[in-house]
Amino acid sequence: MMDSITIHEVCEVKESYVASLNALLLQLSSKPRPFTVADLDAIVKSDASHLFVVETDGVVCGMLTLGEYFSPTGRKMWIEDVVVDEAMRGRSLGRLLVEHAVAYARSKAPVSLMLTSRPSRVAANALYRSCGFEFKETNNYKMEIPAVEQ
Repeated sequence: MMDSITIHEVCEVKESYVASLNALLLQLSSKPRPFTVADLDAIVKSDASHLFVVETDGVVCGMLTLGEYFSPTGRKMWIEDVVVDEAMRGRSLGRLLVEHAVAYARSKAPVSLMLTSRPSRVAANALYRSCGFEFKETNNYKMEIPAVEQ
């Protein structure tokens, strides 16, 4: 049984966060790029990125990123990189993270809150629907633009 569950936005750069997030990224992606102190610093300094972590008894066991921007059609927010440690799944921690992001978005209303999820992530898709997200049929495209070597 967990004694203490907290969710908070990461607002300072700590090596312990970097290590925890790298461990989570291994469970999110089969080929994650290493997450660095510089990456965390960029997120912490950005007004458009909000990295929320869930901790149980002081140990980071899940994360969610909320990005925001404005476009001619209004304020948009995207939920990205939702992952809960495999050992802690089934305890509603993912739901708590998503509900936290929804509450944050509501505080900035009006806003369109969006996310994508691979169809193979059956439990995640069920979670998103149960939190009020509606399926939107669309094509999702991606282009990787590598750093230019100097």
